[in-house]
Amino acid sequence: MASCSSFYFVPLLLLLMLLLASPPATAALASSESSGNATAATLRPGKELLKHKRIRALLTKLNKPALKTIQSSDGDIIDCVPSHLQPAFDHPKLRGQKILDPTERPKNCNFTLGSSGSGSGSSRVGEVVVQAWHATGEACPEGTVPIRRTTEKDLLRARSLRRYGRKPVRRGVRRDSTSSGHEHAVGYVNSEHYYGAKASVNVWSPRIGDPSEFSLSQIWVISGSFGNDLNTIEAGWQVSPELYGDSNPRFFTYWTTDAYQETGCYNHNCRGFVQTTNKIAVGAAITPESVYNGRQFDITLMLWKDPKHGHWWLELGPGLVVGYWPSYLFTHLARHANMVQFGGEVVNTRPSGSHTATQMGSGHFPREGFDRAAYFRNLQVVDWDNNLIPAANLKLFADHPGCYDIQGGSNSYWGSYFYYGGPGRNVKCP
Repeated sequence: MASCSSFYFVPLLLLLMLLLASPPATAALASSESSGNATAATLRPGKELLKHKRIRALLTKLNKPALKTIQSSDGDIIDCVPSHLQPAFDHPKLRGQKILDPTERPKNCNFTLGSSGSGSGSSRVGEVVVQAWHATGEACPEGTVPIRRTTEKDLLRARSLRRYGRKPVRRGVRRDSTSSGHEHAVGYVNSEHYYGAKASVNVWSPRIGDPSEFSLSQIWVISGSFGNDLNTIEAGWQVSPELYGDSNPRFFTYWTTDAYQETGCYNHNCRGFVQTTNKIAVGAAITPESVYNGRQFDITLMLWKDPKHGHWWLELGPGLVVGYWPSYLFTHLARHANMVQFGGEVVNTRPSGSHTATQMGSGHFPREGFDRAAYFRNLQVVDWDNNLIPAANLKLFADHPGCYDIQGGSNSYWGSYFYYGGPGRNVKCP
């Protein structure tokens, strides 16, 4: 019995000594909280591993096998992807289908008015669209399309992996979008049925006040109400540090059929836009840029609905067809558009509680005019008979004119045109 009692006594004595030597639970908790990195290291591995798996899966989905890879001087990697492997062909309606060509372009689409600044000034506009990756002297082979590779850094910058490559959800979308943090200075027409649009816009590199914001200049082709059924196709240039990781102006596309909620995306970030050219990479940087009080560089964009197949086509520059949005993507736009907008848009997150300093256009107000302010010129629309005609009854609208404004006119050199933009935060835009 004595040996049995001592057997239990020794472990109990050791346990008591360990308890006395250990710090109180509250002290241990305080110590744990003070060494946050150690605690995070014990709690994070599961979440980090899951996020890493999701990133790898999304990269595999977005980045298709390439026949050739081109390293651009600006850090972009351009993959020359076989046309039938681009992300759009993940859609069941496109699998096994061949790449189309437009059956009919709008009438008079090659006619362009004079390109000098409203009839004055010596600055010249660019005729050929050049992207940074072209400086390598390399090109993608026939039968492939150049696609900017999505990197792990791109995904790590994103606020949401699920919504990567999409605009933020905008509740109660309206033309002015005053309550959504999106601010605009636009010219628009909405009195007819429209089947396309064309305009030239000069390219700038506006300063972005917060990395989560962007500044863009584009054409919107719109149908439906400004509620949950809004259909849009969009194309232009954009500066978005969150999406691209830099402050270069980039050629981009966008589409949605439900007011930016669950459908649509930028560029090739979902199965939507079908690229047909091997000369332009959607999402890649445009070069050169316009210079304040110096040479101006602009790009010409045309979007139109193919009368035969109903697809919406995109052309960049003089005759370079980039690709198309298949008609099956849309509800209202499967028939026609009821509004066309031209102009600028910024996101204002109100950093530090005040209006953002993100610039629109050149960052200067329209009153400064040519060589200094951003512009759209030769505004045209496509009518029911596939005619490219001047945009009649153009209305101008700026929802925050103290921050970003717009002024327009018409002449024999530029047709219908307007200057737009501004610096964002200033004494009239606190």
